[in-house]
Amino acid sequence: MPDYVLAFIIAAGVALFVTPGVIFFAKKTGAMDAPDARKVHKRPVPRIGGLGIYLAFMAAMLTIVNEVPVEPDVAFELEGLVVGGSLIVLLGLIDDYKNLPAKVKLVGQIVAACVLVIGFDVRIDFITDPFGDYLFLEWFAIPATVFWIVGLTNTVNLIDGLDGLAAGVSCIAATTIFLVALQQSIMFVAVFCAAIAGAAIGFLYYNFNPARIFMGDSGSMFFGYMLSGISVIGAVKSAATIALIVPILALGLPILDTTIAIIRRYRGGVPIFKPDKGHLHHRLLDLGFTQRQAVLLMYVISALLGLSAVALTEVSSQFAILIVCVVVFVVLFGAKKIGIFHLKEQAHES
Repeated sequence: MPDYVLAFIIAAGVALFVTPGVIFFAKKTGAMDAPDARKVHKRPVPRIGGLGIYLAFMAAMLTIVNEVPVEPDVAFELEGLVVGGSLIVLLGLIDDYKNLPAKVKLVGQIVAACVLVIGFDVRIDFITDPFGDYLFLEWFAIPATVFWIVGLTNTVNLIDGLDGLAAGVSCIAATTIFLVALQQSIMFVAVFCAAIAGAAIGFLYYNFNPARIFMGDSGSMFFGYMLSGISVIGAVKSAATIALIVPILALGLPILDTTIAIIRRYRGGVPIFKPDKGHLHHRLLDLGFTQRQAVLLMYVISALLGLSAVALTEVSSQFAILIVCVVVFVVLFGAKKIGIFHLKEQAHES
């Protein structure tokens, strides 16, 4: 049995097994997400599902850690990613219980990113342009990589607004990166992403509408952090322009939603960190979609973006850039049509 299949099975199985215990623990300790004017659920729901996701991922990785051959420097980087991911889960758990201010949470995310980038030397030192020439980032490598990790951590965090949405999108993104890693024979990335996808699938059994548990910030930030980190490590190994475009497309939906949210709040004179009800999933609900229909539609969009990312690895860099530009144009056009650039006055939180 291939290592990546084993990683997926273990992670999915452990997530299925431990999540009911996490639900029980959340209820006993008061980690409940109460409904409010911005949220769509109508009753308190446990919200530390990230704990089960983390345990499932770690179980898979610890089981096969000695089975996947990796170079010593890569093993060191992967250790750093696990350490940083553990810190981000701890930060998320604190936030799930205490509702940390957005700026405090951002500082914590930056610290977790710096642990990986500075402490374990995981960084984007160079990229290649569409013509195959190397562009060395030099002194800009550290802030650029920290921005990348913190940015993707928050994109998954902010899309977690409907039952099963963030888990499903994360699973699709992990599968996309997994397929590209297989194409390029980067097996440690494939195994890593298989474990992430397995944890997401196992958790999704309890998280799909009607959700019995939410992943909370501990889960959504963990997915974003791990996917951003493994894409950097994989990009360094492949040294190709497309290497960083793949995760951007794979996570295209949450990236788009987060970017537009920032623009929308800035234009509306609302603090960037202030939540609103203008996200893509909220707009779909306004158009008459049910929660399940909205989530499934966003799964389809994510899957199409993922397939585009996989296809890009089979074409020239120049043609890949052209395809990305066309995809971005189509997505932005659709976003404009459903009005997510406009701030809804009634959606502001009190």
